Amino acid sequence: MDYIRMENNAILFENDGEVLRIEPWGKDSLRVRAAMMREIQDTDYALLPAEETEAVIQIKDGFTGSITNGRITACLEVCQWKKRCQISFYNQKGELLLKEAGHGGALNNHSRHFRPRLGGDYELTVTFQAREEEKLFGMGQYQQELLDIKNCVLELAHRNSQASVPFVLSDAGYGFLWHNPAVGKVVFGKNLTEWYAESTEQMDYWITAGDTPEKIEKAYAKATGTVPMMPEYGLGFWQCKLRYWNQEQLLKVAREYHKRGVPVDVIVVDFYHWPKCGDFRFDEADFPDPKAMVDELREYGMELMVSIWPQINLTSENYEEMRKNGLLIKNERGVEIAMRFEGENTFFDATNPRARDYVWKLCKKNYYDYGIKVFWLDEAEPEFSVYDYDNYRYFMGPATKIGNIYPQLYARTFYEGQRKAGMETAVNLIRCAWAGSQRYGALVWSGDIHSDWETFRKQLCAGLNMGIAGIPWWTTDIGGFSGGNPDDPAFRQLLVRWFQWGTFCPVMRLHGDRVPQTPLTHSDGSPTMPTGADNEIWSFGDENTPILEKYIRFREEMRPYTRELMKEAHEEGSPVIRTMFYEFPEDKACWELKDQYMFGPDVLVAPIVYENTWERKVYLPEGTVWTLIYDGTKYEGGTSVTVPADISRIPVFLRGHSHSEWIGRI
Repeated sequence: MDYIRMENNAILFENDGEVLRIEPWGKDSLRVRAAMMREIQDTDYALLPAEETEAVIQIKDGFTGSITNGRITACLEVCQWKKRCQISFYNQKGELLLKEAGHGGALNNHSRHFRPRLGGDYELTVTFQAREEEKLFGMGQYQQELLDIKNCVLELAHRNSQASVPFVLSDAGYGFLWHNPAVGKVVFGKNLTEWYAESTEQMDYWITAGDTPEKIEKAYAKATGTVPMMPEYGLGFWQCKLRYWNQEQLLKVAREYHKRGVPVDVIVVDFYHWPKCGDFRFDEADFPDPKAMVDELREYGMELMVSIWPQINLTSENYEEMRKNGLLIKNERGVEIAMRFEGENTFFDATNPRARDYVWKLCKKNYYDYGIKVFWLDEAEPEFSVYDYDNYRYFMGPATKIGNIYPQLYARTFYEGQRKAGMETAVNLIRCAWAGSQRYGALVWSGDIHSDWETFRKQLCAGLNMGIAGIPWWTTDIGGFSGGNPDDPAFRQLLVRWFQWGTFCPVMRLHGDRVPQTPLTHSDGSPTMPTGADNEIWSFGDENTPILEKYIRFREEMRPYTRELMKEAHEEGSPVIRTMFYEFPEDKACWELKDQYMFGPDVLVAPIVYENTWERKVYLPEGTVWTLIYDGTKYEGGTSVTVPADISRIPVFLRGHSHSEWIGRI
């Protein structure tokens, strides 16, 4: 009896209700799907249609078989006892990359365990053998001071400041995408690697083999898409605070930057510029003439970005229509409230194409038609007041089953609307992402993080792992979001160090809710959200203003270089900020570094991430000469050096003899 067979360009295993299918999906890559008691589905959550490649399939005796696509081979072996199939993956050298855990003899385990749930779906656990010495990277944004995520337990779910993007890169030479938007968990243990989905219809993952991290990343980008070309206004400095609460206040800040001759590419109107969440328009009492505001900002070379929330207040002017037409998420139990903040709110259902169309039409009429091109898509997880994922249902299914795709489709709402309206490209700031978000112009920022040194250090690891996970456009609130008094010398030091690092992030954006806040009221006397303390570059002491201005001007000098990095991200999927091992995979020391990185191929950045630190040790990879940007001092690679770092500068090195025109500029 044959348990393994070939079907067109795929290899299949069938037994006891399970169907397993493995097929080529792009160069050197395979897609692996399995279903229990149902047909395999062609879901397109993140994966794009596959580039056609011809696989080599060999079936020995109905119990063993293999499929080879370029550099990767999957071997299938059916045990004689339980008739279960175990999968092993090898590279072109015959080296083992990844192997299912198997049944364990008398342990009677399931490598692919479909556990039935009431209602017809399954809890799914997929288990692989683990190598203790393996290093793993990616998986998106988790608030931890770890770059290597081996031995980590990660929640496969989104929260404010947490973005689960389930792609992992191994130093063994493979990349693995868990192509399942279900809420779940992954354990990268010493003994086992275990992926868990709380509710799903099938197993679905994608795996690729590559000789270098760069080749793996490019294969993944081809499979899930790349970012569009970054617009020119994404290359410079972005000014923001919580919050410029009326038109005149924002224009006053813009005029001051213009007067000082400090270039600003984007300035931001933050949340609660609307009457009610879900109105998707300016409050005319505070912003009486949006078009005039946009036009004046354009005279200064500034684009206006406006905040959009997916919350729909139950008293919003659009709530009843959206509820009637089924455009809102549903609560499985209790009242239809998903978030309590400035009233009782639910969320528009971004998984529903009709809801996406409805929201975009409102935003086009009330923002885009005034000339506003850039949107800040906040609350994108979405942010539930209580993260009881099993209490929410979307158009595409329960949140436990498909919830992680929400931020991707939220980004899609605006990107597709902008393209349809005639924009050639677009970038929108968004607080979360999933696999595939990048192709919808998603610029992810790291959420409502605290203003302290520990949190600062975590952002560096978060940004580098987001790049590995296929999200090259990423940034933070410079200075942190929560807290920070501009008059506090300790916070001023943190802000300056964060600002220096932000110069070498994909997007340089100053934001935060500074203290003390100023209470505000609506024109009718009712309370509204406060405005934070000043958050402009002249707000942090006369001694620091020239430093911050210097780094903004240096960001401008780097514009041609940054533009090339964005072109590479668009065309190849390359991260803008890169782990050291991405550029230097043969240098073993680079796989251990988490507090320095490459800004593109030529610029090594070593941020100052500890308080009262005035020098730091930097490892310079072997194989090239390195030039200190301060003064042009040259160092041979393959060694560590300690360089000074007073409050006005952070260590930056130029690779080889590149960009000599920058020497002495910071």
